[in-house]
Amino acid sequence: MQVIPQISSLSWFTTVVPLVLVLTVTAAKDATDDINRHRSDNQVNNRKVQVLIDRKLRGEKWMNVQVGDVIRLENNQFVTADLLLLSSSEPLSLVYIETAELDGETNLKVRQALTVTGDLGEDVEKLADFNGEVRCEPPNNRLDRFTGTLSCGGQKHPLDNGKVLLRGCTLRNTQWCFGLVLFGGPETKLMQNCGKTSFKRTSIDRLMNVLVLCIFGFLAFMCTVLAIGNCFWELNEGSSFTAFLPRQDGNEAAFSAFLTFWSYVIILNTVVPISLYVSGTCLTTRVKDWKSLR
Repeated sequence: MQVIPQISSLSWFTTVVPLVLVLTVTAAKDATDDINRHRSDNQVNNRKVQVLIDRKLRGEKWMNVQVGDVIRLENNQFVTADLLLLSSSEPLSLVYIETAELDGETNLKVRQALTVTGDLGEDVEKLADFNGEVRCEPPNNRLDRFTGTLSCGGQKHPLDNGKVLLRGCTLRNTQWCFGLVLFGGPETKLMQNCGKTSFKRTSIDRLMNVLVLCIFGFLAFMCTVLAIGNCFWELNEGSSFTAFLPRQDGNEAAFSAFLTFWSYVIILNTVVPISLYVSGTCLTTRVKDWKSLR
């Protein structure tokens, strides 16, 4: 509005420069958050895991793991995807996992492979020659339930939650284990529980929104009062000051009040704290950094 000469009383850059500065700082902060998220995603996707390919174990990135792949995990390694446990280094084909990233529990949980697959051990040739078919439930977010069957050798073996390793778990106290990928990427139970990313607002953000709306209401009220006052002044006294305040013919009081309203919007725009959000964002970021260092 400051480029309109009829209502502007200030230079355009007096408002544009601070506004551009505020928008630049906010955009830089949001861009930094996006870059950090992309780096975190790339770090996870580029982790290495051993995959059985052409009867040999080869290192592959997590992003390249597909349903049906047989992978080898070692002690203290994150589980790449939702796996059907095939065999392990422990007696009775047991494995011990930590599920802190799934349910927050730090106590170790036990999983056990089927006998028909546990006998395969770590023999790569036997694992490569194993012929079976898994039929299971569709992808869902139930961490405590799994149903399915493994068909091999003309027999069907039931599968439950005690036979699978979920993505996000950590292998503990187990030298190695082999697993068959059931679900990967966004189809894993971990990712199914993430849901859609929602825009979160803090209580400070909500308070600032209310305060800014109140300030805008106060600004509109003041400009309206001043515009009405100008209208009455034009009707009662305006004609007496035409020698000092020349104006065009046909200039009505209502139109003058309309111009006065927007003129005062420009003059009083400084009551709106355009830097309030940036200050709040910077303060919140500093507090988060301070808490992370404690």
